[in-house]
Amino acid sequence: MEHKDYKCYLIDLDGTIYRGNDTIESGVRFIHRLQEKNIPHLFLTNNSTRTPQMVVDKLRGHGVNTDIYHVYTPVLATESYLLSQNPDATKIPIYIIGQIGLVQGLLKNERFYYDDRNPKYVVVGMDTDLTYHKIRVATRAIRNGATFIGTNADKNLPSGDELLPGNGALCTMIEVATGVKPIYIGKPSPIIVASALKMLNAQSKDAILVGDNYDTDIMAGINCNIDSLLTLTGVTNKEQLEEKDKKPTYIVENLDEWKL
Repeated sequence: MEHKDYKCYLIDLDGTIYRGNDTIESGVRFIHRLQEKNIPHLFLTNNSTRTPQMVVDKLRGHGVNTDIYHVYTPVLATESYLLSQNPDATKIPIYIIGQIGLVQGLLKNERFYYDDRNPKYVVVGMDTDLTYHKIRVATRAIRNGATFIGTNADKNLPSGDELLPGNGALCTMIEVATGVKPIYIGKPSPIIVASALKMLNAQSKDAILVGDNYDTDIMAGINCNIDSLLTLTGVTNKEQLEEKDKKPTYIVENLDEWKL
């Protein structure tokens, strides 16, 4: 496949490098080629449940050796966003719905503290232990004026042959209860992509976004005016693509077709 020479790659994980616990071998070979040629890249995940080190450990289990400096999560982008919105605040009260990746990731920064009474922000990430009580606390806080942040808008998550409810589904429940739309940080929001490009010290014209999900990965590219590469190894299939007005820059059956 003919394509321009990209200086850096932003790469999705689930559906691109692995699918749940299954390895996508073509995705792993693609990463190995990038590493051999020393092409700058960042794993750009929408998963807020894992810490960067947990992502590194999971990738190692699928045959990819990397480090935390190559992993960018919506937790890191959320932290960056909240700090940019509060440059002078020494302490920022937040209520968090989420798992270890989100809770640990935000609260390790001493400027944030957990507050379920009067938070300035309600931050919602994927939570497989979601309870009615958590939804109630979040709803009350947002009604009282807290800013509603969603780590990502994924409606579904691929897991083996199943599509599980994603964080977008959880956020929609709170949105319906409050009448307030969340500010989404993860793909397809420009917030996480701008942060990732800053990390790579790269310009959008030199980057390409690689992923399997039209609604998150490809739309992130479209929203940020960055070229995109869709691999048909995950969520989005050819039939669904035909219905879309805006297409990915490139489409491959799998990443073996992409030559560097």
